[in-house]
Amino acid sequence: MSDSPHLVLEAHDVSKSVDGPEGRLQILDRVSLRVAAGESFAIVGASGSGKTTLLGLLAGLDTPSSGSIRLDGHALQTLDEEARADLRRRLVGFVFQSFHLLPALSAEENVMLPLELEGDAQARTKARTALDAVGLTARRRHYPAQLSGGEQQRVAIARAFVHGPRLLFADEPTGNLDQRTGHHIADLLFALNRDHRTTLVLVTHDAQLAGRCQRRIELEEGRVAAPAAAVNA
Repeated sequence: MSDSPHLVLEAHDVSKSVDGPEGRLQILDRVSLRVAAGESFAIVGASGSGKTTLLGLLAGLDTPSSGSIRLDGHALQTLDEEARADLRRRLVGFVFQSFHLLPALSAEENVMLPLELEGDAQARTKARTALDAVGLTARRRHYPAQLSGGEQQRVAIARAFVHGPRLLFADEPTGNLDQRTGHHIADLLFALNRDHRTTLVLVTHDAQLAGRCQRRIELEEGRVAAPAAAVNA
C-alpha cells in the first residue's frame, strides 16, 4: 500500500496566452505544481507575474491554452463550463482581496446565500455556526456597510467555509486590510486550514504571509522562478 499523500490539485505544463493589439501575450509558461490534501501552499510573485491567472485556471474559472489540471482527481480540461462550476460548488471555497459581499444582505444572509441557492434547509443554522467560528456571532444581523474591513473579510471567510470545501483559494486575502487586521485574518485562515484540514492555496505578494505556508512556488513573468519548496519545515 502506498503512503503517498492524496493530491487534491495537480498542474502539468500549464500555459496561458491571449491575443492582444500587439500580438500574442504569454501570461503563463509551462507551470507545474502539486498540492496535497490538507496542505497550505503559497503562490508568490510580483504584480503581473501571473499569480491570479494561475489561481483562476487551478479553480476551473478559466481554461489553459495548453497543459493539464486535475482538481481532486478530475481532469478539468475534459469538463465543460457547467461541469466545472458544479465541481467548484462541491469542492471549492474562495476568498478574494475584495470582499464581494452583497450590500442589501446582512452578514448572516451573505453566508447563507450559497446554501440557499442549493436548497439547503439548514442554511441559517450552518451560517450561524460559520459566523461563530470567525468570531462574528454578535454581528450577524449587521450589513456590510456597518462592518469594518476586517469584519467584512471574516464574513467572506465564513461564506467560503460554510459548505465545508475540500480546497480554499485565497487571492490576496489581506491586501485591502491594515497590517494588524491582516495578521488576524491570516491567523484565522491558517487556523481553519489546521482545524478542518481544508487545503489552502494562497496567492500573495507578501513574503511574510507566504512564509506561514508549508510550501510555495514563485512566479516570475509567468514562469516558475523558484520551485515548490518547504518554507515551514
